[in-house]
Amino acid sequence: MARTAASETGTAERILDVAERLVQVRGFNGFSYADVSSELGISKASLHYHFAGKAELGEALIRRYAGRFVDALLAIDSQEADAPAKLQAYADIYADVLRDRRMCLCGMLAAEYETLPEPMRDAIVGFFDANEDWLAGVVEQGREEGSLQVDGPVKDEAQTIVSGLEGALLVARPYGDVARFEAAATRLLKSLAAAAPSA
Repeated sequence: MARTAASETGTAERILDVAERLVQVRGFNGFSYADVSSELGISKASLHYHFAGKAELGEALIRRYAGRFVDALLAIDSQEADAPAKLQAYADIYADVLRDRRMCLCGMLAAEYETLPEPMRDAIVGFFDANEDWLAGVVEQGREEGSLQVDGPVKDEAQTIVSGLEGALLVARPYGDVARFEAAATRLLKSLAAAAPSA
């Protein structure tokens, strides 16, 4: 019985792995259950057993992706001391996605937002809200420690960082140029630290 449950969990994870890659490369509307079943060598009925429909699959993708992102942010908090280092580590997450010739899952889904089911829309907004909340905390830390110059609300700076990195990722993609993204990310982050008081 335990072996069957483990097998089913393994199949669900493999489905999510393939679907995630397809979304990050083609977009949510650019793949079908037939694409996933063909790649995994399983029936569409098996897909529907694990995920009743594509909307349910999409929600599961966002939940899993958001969970991994939260884990990555917790790791940054535990490994990096000052705010600029945390922001750089955050930008590196995006660069690593581009190195793998993919896009941020929720960034891709945001581009298709109007065509997605309501639960997926809510989950996408939740993903960006969580990122902005974390970034706002980092920006506030930087303001308090004097490593970042912040003139307005920290939430506004957090929104700017997310928007800037997502946009830089999108524009760098057709060039296949990680250095292009990294240069844009560096300029964005330096703009926060540029007027910070010297030690």
